[in-house]
Amino acid sequence: MPVRAVYNEIVKAMGHDTAPGLVLIAAAAAALIVMNSGLADGYTAALATKFTIAYGEIGLSKPLLLWINDFLMAIFFLLVGLEIKREMMAGNLSSFRAASLPAIAAVGGMIAPALIYWGFNAGDPEAMRGWAIPAATDIAFALGVLALLGRRVPIALKVFLLAVAIIDDLGAIVIIALFYTADLSGMAFAISGLMIVALVALNRLGVRAITPYMLLGVVLWVAVLKSGVHATLAGVVVAFCIPMSERKDEDEPPLYKLEHALVPWVSFGIMPIFAFANAGVSLAGMGPSSLLEPISAGIAVGLLAGKQIGIVLACVLAVVLGISKLPSGINWQQIWGVSLLAGIGFTMSLFIGNLAFATPEQAASVRVGVLSGSIVSAILGYIVLRLSHRAAERRVGADAINR
Repeated sequence: MPVRAVYNEIVKAMGHDTAPGLVLIAAAAAALIVMNSGLADGYTAALATKFTIAYGEIGLSKPLLLWINDFLMAIFFLLVGLEIKREMMAGNLSSFRAASLPAIAAVGGMIAPALIYWGFNAGDPEAMRGWAIPAATDIAFALGVLALLGRRVPIALKVFLLAVAIIDDLGAIVIIALFYTADLSGMAFAISGLMIVALVALNRLGVRAITPYMLLGVVLWVAVLKSGVHATLAGVVVAFCIPMSERKDEDEPPLYKLEHALVPWVSFGIMPIFAFANAGVSLAGMGPSSLLEPISAGIAVGLLAGKQIGIVLACVLAVVLGISKLPSGINWQQIWGVSLLAGIGFTMSLFIGNLAFATPEQAASVRVGVLSGSIVSAILGYIVLRLSHRAAERRVGADAINR
């Protein structure tokens, strides 16, 4: 059965927004179980196994974990870039009025967690490399939890959360480019520039076939990998060069076609593989004190409290100052609930954590902080939004009686 058909059947059974989040949860849970069982040594050995792709004297040799985090996640970022371009060109971010509130909320939701992390780790320059970890939001997880509420959630609230998460991803991409880039290699950087020029030229020349973009994208990925800039950014660059304009002789524009083709592979392949490879943390010897370590605490509190403070305060300021207004049908309790769901950092937080830290001890602290902060945020966000729906129902019932 074709991948798309399998994806459609899973989505039909589980729900469009729920399925990816549930699959991610299952993958993360499996990693925790394996890492705390007799399979732990095999798990770590498999991730450390080197795979080599070579042609003559030219080749790449990396452990499996880095192939997942560098190559597969570049495809994930390709999909993220396509979604961002679509929303900016024709979606929820296509006008200032539509984008202003989620944009301001997203910025607040990135600044406050980073400041909280700084408060826990200010005296440790090495630990401060992780300041951006709690600033991230996992779109799949957040929308998955929101989808569990079904029709209780207004469409406008789902659109708001999606817009906040997409802008958050854009912010994460900028942060990775600016702050998690190693020493640059001049030759590789020059080749990267040439590939970008070639991709832009394809777009300007009206090339509609996706294959040329992908071939140049592979070369760009290798060049960016060797340049010192994180290789996943190559996916974003390629995405922004894919044509989105419509033609009468096409069923759908190339951007939509590629996005639709990637969604099942990313949702049920790449993201679960990443989660399984990165969420495994040994709980041996861990207790409540593990959460009190500065890195873990900074991440957990940043995700749980920072996202709430940053998003809600930013929205209040935007509305009070007249820059934006709440979308129709959304109240402040629901904004609070969404701010909690934005504290589900999982995939992107773990990814930034891998860039920030190299030692096993630091990696374990990152995983403990991300998992604990994300899980509590998800539970509280669900509760708050569930209660907000009940309150709305009571108000509707009271109004009906008064009439």
